[in-house]
Amino acid sequence: MSAAESFASARSIGHDAWIGAARMSFAEGKEIYAQDEDADLIYRVIRGAVRTSHLLADGRRQIGDFYYEGEVFGLELSSAHRFSAEALTSCEIAMIRRTSPASGRDVQVDRLMWAAAGSELARAQSHMLLLGRTTAAEKVARFLLDVQARCSGDASILPMSRQDMADYLGLTIETVSRMLSRFQSDGLIRFTGARRFNVVRPTSLAASAAF
Repeated sequence: MSAAESFASARSIGHDAWIGAARMSFAEGKEIYAQDEDADLIYRVIRGAVRTSHLLADGRRQIGDFYYEGEVFGLELSSAHRFSAEALTSCEIAMIRRTSPASGRDVQVDRLMWAAAGSELARAQSHMLLLGRTTAAEKVARFLLDVQARCSGDASILPMSRQDMADYLGLTIETVSRMLSRFQSDGLIRFTGARRFNVVRPTSLAASAAF
């Protein structure tokens, strides 16, 4: 199963667990939860996009991942969050407790947690493979294809900044910008706004990603 297929599976499994879940709205740039905060909740993006990141001891930032509508985040094996989560755009987030009294609802939550764990594993493996790509072109092309697979509608959205992309891919912001410009000038993608794009030649973009 591909990472995109795993994400789609996690969206559908455990749907009933979200019925009646608490919801909160977050403005762009607002923190949803902090690094080292108690991890007693599981979150789902209802609207918008979310970024997770980890602040290292030397002040550097490590990007965990990006989450789109329908995707679950915040699942931890330990009692505290290793990463913080921030709203990349205006967001609506659903929240449920990962522990609750034994009931029929617990079965749904357990199924949700298993599905989310599988999705996170696929996400981590996908990121590892992405970072293992030899060239910057391969990394950026693979990233764009992953984003396209996770977005609904004709146009794909890059809610993150170019710096976020660079940190996630282990590249410089100049290199990311250069690769995006190159793919557009070569006719592989077309930007319809600063953060909206269409994949015009998917086979060629996949070839650039060394699939």
